Amino acid sequence: MPELSPRRRLLVLAICCMSLLIVSLDNTVLNVALPALQREFDASTAGLQWTIDAYTLVLASLLMLAGSTADRLGRKRVFRAGLVVFTLGSVLCSLAPNLEALIAFRMVQAVGGSMLNPVAMSIITNTFTEPRERARAIGVWGAVVGISMAAGPLVGGLLVESVGWRSIFWVNVPVGLAALLLTWRFVPESRAPRARRADPVGQLLVIVLFGSLTYAIIEAPHAPLSTVAPVAVVSLAALAGLLYYEPRRHEPLIDLRFFRSAPFSGATVIAVSAFAALAGFLFLSTLYLQNVRGLSALDAGLWMLPLAAPTFLCAPLSGRLVGSHGPRVPLLIAGAAMTTSGLLFALFEAETSGGTLFAGYVLFGIGFGFVNAPITNTAVSGMPRAQAGVASAVASTSRQLGGTLGVAVVGAVLAAGVGSSSYADAFVSAARPAWWVLAGCGLAVLVVGALTSGRWARGTALRTAERLESAEIREAAGVGR
Repeated sequence: MPELSPRRRLLVLAICCMSLLIVSLDNTVLNVALPALQREFDASTAGLQWTIDAYTLVLASLLMLAGSTADRLGRKRVFRAGLVVFTLGSVLCSLAPNLEALIAFRMVQAVGGSMLNPVAMSIITNTFTEPRERARAIGVWGAVVGISMAAGPLVGGLLVESVGWRSIFWVNVPVGLAALLLTWRFVPESRAPRARRADPVGQLLVIVLFGSLTYAIIEAPHAPLSTVAPVAVVSLAALAGLLYYEPRRHEPLIDLRFFRSAPFSGATVIAVSAFAALAGFLFLSTLYLQNVRGLSALDAGLWMLPLAAPTFLCAPLSGRLVGSHGPRVPLLIAGAAMTTSGLLFALFEAETSGGTLFAGYVLFGIGFGFVNAPITNTAVSGMPRAQAGVASAVASTSRQLGGTLGVAVVGAVLAAGVGSSSYADAFVSAARPAWWVLAGCGLAVLVVGALTSGRWARGTALRTAERLESAEIREAAGVGR
């Protein structure tokens, strides 16, 4: 890719951030609309879980394929296709006649979304080649998550109250079309120097693994053991198949050599933990504020501001800290803040008091604001630029898998605790185990962040990068893997 002027690089960053905005906004907007969907479609807790998880599940399943395909066919080309499919899926969602159709159209959206975020991150990685400049760009990227969190609940609440839940999908259409036109005009085409082959067996195993695992978790409180157990066995078999098949493939979908780097492995675990906590947090908060406290969608959206504002403010600060001092400090701050927030709810029932509810939201927002930049930077740092799409796709997949599991686990725990009782009577006590799960996710960020950001961990990253580069040279020379 040719060297771009500083102004052109910033424009490319802005266009890529537009794609992140609509993909991230879609989840925060829809969370506020869950009670409205529940009333209109008479949806169960499991139905609401599938409305969220159908989207994140397809994203998680296809992100690595999209990253490697973009490296092979061209990042701009795949990015444009993603914008078209995502915008079309948004239109279909707004027309859904029932919950089943909405879930199906959310999956169409996710197919488009899978071509956006990892490809956009790969474009950014290849546009901003200087490490400190790249870290700052990633910090801006992370701040967009905060913008979506701040704008999503407010925009969603306003639209649900004034027009109806269907209008929340209309927001994606003008943004998607604008991003498509700007991409066509200003984003340069780039691809990996050597094309990677498709891995259909690996892709199928990933889809089976994620889908069966999510189904088993969501349906466990409702379905008989004879139904859930075989599905759980299928997920274990798919995992075993991946671990056996991928290392033996010349160009695998998931290059397991990446995981020899302790920072990369740590970033994967941290991404799953942090985004599981976020998804579970939003799911619990939305249902509590509207179904228990009786707030309107707009008022519930306003209550999300103490969570969203710190995320927005801390994300660029985290990016600067990563660029100047490395990922350790942001990860420790993130883990400590998220753990403390979870403990406030698990131990002290923070949701029952306005002051502690506010404090819990602020702490979680600080933690989540600091966690995103070190995840992305660690995932792509040290990896050959030719595999930037694959490496960033693994990080993005970890985020979406975390979000999927967060909603699945928290929703299953909540459904098991509420049972046949009303939300107002049983929600707080039923949600306590779920808050413990979220506190555990925060603790995982803290511990894994500490373990994988020190001198030993950096050494493993350097050795992994050397092995990957040597392997690329040998493969280019025809020696083989």
